[in-house]
Amino acid sequence: MRNPLEAAGLVLSLILLIYILAMQRKMAIRINSLSKQMSKEIKGQGAAIKGELGHHYHQVEALEQLLPTLKLSATLPPSRGWAASPDFLLTLSSIVRKSKPKLVVELGSGVSTLVSAKSGAKRIISLDHSIEFGEATREMLKEHKVTGVQIRINELLTYPAGYKWYSPEALIGIKNIDLLVIDGPPSSINPDARYPAIEHLLPLLSKRATVVLDDADREDEKKLAAAFAAAMPNHKLTFLRHEKGTAVISPR
Repeated sequence: MRNPLEAAGLVLSLILLIYILAMQRKMAIRINSLSKQMSKEIKGQGAAIKGELGHHYHQVEALEQLLPTLKLSATLPPSRGWAASPDFLLTLSSIVRKSKPKLVVELGSGVSTLVSAKSGAKRIISLDHSIEFGEATREMLKEHKVTGVQIRINELLTYPAGYKWYSPEALIGIKNIDLLVIDGPPSSINPDARYPAIEHLLPLLSKRATVVLDDADREDEKKLAAAFAAAMPNHKLTFLRHEKGTAVISPR
């Protein structure tokens, strides 16, 4: 027969063993849960990285397709960011080559101006509210020996309705626009910053005009694209899954 001390020690050992087993089980459950969570996060990050790499590859691929067609005499300025992305520029170049517009009007000058000119556009009028960007575009065109382009730099005018947009002076002499490229003014100017284009430029479009909008992933640009399409019943609206989204309203 065990003495009381031995019995108490045995009970304590048993309790300790049960406690250790319970803690091990709890720890195993916790480790398993953390492992599943980490595995899920790693898979998610892997998918995100894969998607991002695919996205960058698409832009490089578009640029590689675009450059040989332009026959540039100097380097192409950086694209993406504030500037148009390669997928947008490739689409713009294709539209110019196919439609052969007699007059291209741009809202916002930059790399797209050069691409339109090098793709065969004979006459381009580009409106810009920024002296810095407008002058930079002029220098870029000069470096590439491009002619037939007007860069009209004017401060934005506050209209009676309260919005800021290009001044009427910037539109003097413009009519029968065959290709309208909307990439300005910046959305930071005012809500629906680009929406006034439909009021001021729709009457100046030719019957077979094409309208192209950059940044069409944004709701304001989607609304503007839909408004142009509704006002041009003989045209169709196409949204392209580009880096920033592109909307094209073209003849049926």
